[in-house]
Amino acid sequence: MQNQKLNNCRVAILSTDGFEQSELLVPLKALRDAGAQVKVVSPASDTIRGWNDKDWGDAVKVDVQLDRAQADEFDALVLPGGVMNPDSLRSNTAAVSFVQSFVSSGKPIAAICHGPQTLIETGMVRGRKLTSYQSLRTDLINAGAQWVDEAVVSDMGLITSRKPADLPQFCAKMIEEFAEGRHPEEGRTRSRPAAGTAQL
Repeated sequence: MQNQKLNNCRVAILSTDGFEQSELLVPLKALRDAGAQVKVVSPASDTIRGWNDKDWGDAVKVDVQLDRAQADEFDALVLPGGVMNPDSLRSNTAAVSFVQSFVSSGKPIAAICHGPQTLIETGMVRGRKLTSYQSLRTDLINAGAQWVDEAVVSDMGLITSRKPADLPQFCAKMIEEFAEGRHPEEGRTRSRPAAGTAQL
């Protein structure tokens, strides 16, 4: 329980089939425990199914279909990982546009594991410090990011983590940043050292 830090905060979790089960369900619970109003947004219409270890996992109800979702109705965005989920979303024009709306307005975004894959398509990772699942390291560096191997990284409202084991740190930082709200444009575009490099 996070003392209702996120009362009146409206959060979208953008996902589709093949999400890493814990990376959607754990942040979902943490956000609701903190008082947030959370909606699962997806290109699918009814339910999406997670991936749990080596097989399909639980089904999660879709609250808002992507083609009906309005980014201006939400204050923050969560992008779970899983190999299949972000790979599908990054090739979906509507999904990329939805994420881009959060980027453009300075709203906080939390992405874990393979979740930052979708962020690459928006062009927002250039000059940003972040982390991800190890296999995305080169992709993110090539997109201009400063990649680091840390449990959680926060860069002016962009919160990232590497894997399910980082969920406690990820959720704590996510709630902290979501409570702060929007980050000003000048903060998001300030000069950053060593863009496009990795720190191991």
